[in-house]
Amino acid sequence: MLAEYREEPCRSALNPVRGMDFNWSLNPYTGCAHRCAFCYVRAFERRADRPSDDRYGASVRVKVNVAEVLRAELSRPSWKRDTVVIGAATDPYQPIEAQYRLTRACIVELAHARTPLGIITRGPLIVRDIDVLQDAARRGGVKVNVSVPTLDEQVWRATEPSTAPPRQRLRALKMLVDAGIQAAVGMAPILPGLSDRPDQLEAVVRAAREAGATGVWTSVLYLAPGTREHFMEVLAKHWPEERERYEQLYAQRAHLRRKDTEYVIAEVARLRSTIGIRDRRALKLAPPPEPEQLDLAI
Repeated sequence: MLAEYREEPCRSALNPVRGMDFNWSLNPYTGCAHRCAFCYVRAFERRADRPSDDRYGASVRVKVNVAEVLRAELSRPSWKRDTVVIGAATDPYQPIEAQYRLTRACIVELAHARTPLGIITRGPLIVRDIDVLQDAARRGGVKVNVSVPTLDEQVWRATEPSTAPPRQRLRALKMLVDAGIQAAVGMAPILPGLSDRPDQLEAVVRAAREAGATGVWTSVLYLAPGTREHFMEVLAKHWPEERERYEQLYAQRAHLRRKDTEYVIAEVARLRSTIGIRDRRALKLAPPPEPEQLDLAI
């Protein structure tokens, strides 16, 4: 399905975030043409009375002035150079970025302001911006998370219908790491009964190691209203035998109980240790240390 792109200016670029390990997010686009079946943003869309079903991603808002607005916000005396994460609610490297280059422009502004930034993406297009990412890494610091939940082709095609193949994303990650940029693999979300077998988890961790990933982390499927209904439809179409199990696992809850997730978390941690996932970059780009404040004796 082809997406419709609407050019609409924004009034703000930075969004305050609560309950996460970062305080600010930035999304150059609203809506995502990747249309992942499990995307938690579908729940936000439903609360905003926008389509969260198979129409999600059919219309994408392009914030054509986002870089200019960001520049003004970063220049405020009150800005404390907190970490800004790009892509928490939409993929900043979805295909339209090749045309508009808004994510690239925002990285340039963050680098100029010496602001640390993080990026979450499934888009190999990120390698186009290695030059500005290197500059940002030297000025404020950069951490990239490339989402690779599984290498299983059936699961990928059914649940991430408009994304690049997982191994293509891993090749992009390798290019980032070789360029000195810190880049980890996010195995998220893991789908119970579909992508959580030991061999499936090990395949991703080993592929991450081969690509030079500086880290690997994971989380299990979160199904809030809005996401739940669409995901259940996808499940009924591709894995009807799993539908009843999911209805039971997620009955009256969006997060799984700890006893239903601890195996995956523990197994990925074990694999990360035994396979040897760590920062092995030959070149480690980072900003210079902040000057120390000296205490003057009087």
